[in-house]
Amino acid sequence: MTESNPRSRKRFTVDELFSDTRAQASGAKDLPGAKLIDLNRIHPDPAQPRRTFDPDKLEELASSIRAEGVLQPIVVRFDSEHDRYVIVHGERRWRAAKQAKLTSLPSIVKEVPVERRLVQQLMENVVRDDLNAIDRGAAIRALRSQMGDPTWDVVADAVGIKRSRLFQLLGTGKLSEAAREDIQAGRLSEKQSRALQGLTEARQHALKDLILSSNLSAQAAMRLSRAFKGMEVSPPDDLEAARRVLAQVSGFVFAKSDVQVQAQTRVLLGAVRNAATGSTKARGQLKSIVSTINAGAFRDDRFGHELNAFARTLATLPAVGAARSASVDASLRELAATVDALLGDRTTSADEP
Repeated sequence: MTESNPRSRKRFTVDELFSDTRAQASGAKDLPGAKLIDLNRIHPDPAQPRRTFDPDKLEELASSIRAEGVLQPIVVRFDSEHDRYVIVHGERRWRAAKQAKLTSLPSIVKEVPVERRLVQQLMENVVRDDLNAIDRGAAIRALRSQMGDPTWDVVADAVGIKRSRLFQLLGTGKLSEAAREDIQAGRLSEKQSRALQGLTEARQHALKDLILSSNLSAQAAMRLSRAFKGMEVSPPDDLEAARRVLAQVSGFVFAKSDVQVQAQTRVLLGAVRNAATGSTKARGQLKSIVSTINAGAFRDDRFGHELNAFARTLATLPAVGAARSASVDASLRELAATVDALLGDRTTSADEP
């Protein structure tokens, strides 16, 4: 029997001896920073962009954690000065875990440089739908300050959003305190709030209340805002005066009652007659009114259908000399004047060659 040669024996490193050789280990590596950390050692970052947490959504997440546990670890950094872990990403999960009465939380420990912390938090939060626009805007301002006040283009590139979107978020910081609170509470959307920008505080308050009470869309709110800006409010800072003027503007823009429809018609016909003079200013005013009431572009087919409907109505009018309301006659005269203004010198008698 021959003795085996010791030199031919395969040698193993310590890592190989203790490595995971199971099938599921193929193509996978352990994370050296992954830990299960006691909740009482984890603290939120005071510089975290997120300032508000929806209680209902937080309870939903807490219920999910009670049932299934924490499905995604949070990211923390170690604060050696205070001997604690500080949250980089995942404060909402941490809050929900506390609410669910967990005692520890799966976490990944990362050393994140000071200058990158806010950027990383913003990258996670700014693009998320559940972070309100007020907190996003405040975080972007803080980021710019931390970056040494570069141009907004540089900030937009760092966060990864378009420049136009960045300024929309920044604009929320100029809103009244009441409007900002409604955005943070989820009562007012950021898109709806754009209609408030550029208005005085009294006008903002009046329009915000109407948006919420009438559940106006962002587009309808913007149309109303454009018309509201051109109206005089006296005294300028009086909320009740702003509400009265806004009620008049709203009646014109949306024209629901018979009186409001008649008023809108008179304004439109007058604007058409003025624009027919060729005045650049008058044409601009007509264009603004058309946009405000969302009249849409002219179409031959629509004109034909609506003219037919009007002709049918005219056919049922009482004959000349019969009882006919003064308001109907006044409307017909105003319509005739508008048609004459549109046709101008092109109008000719049917008997003329």
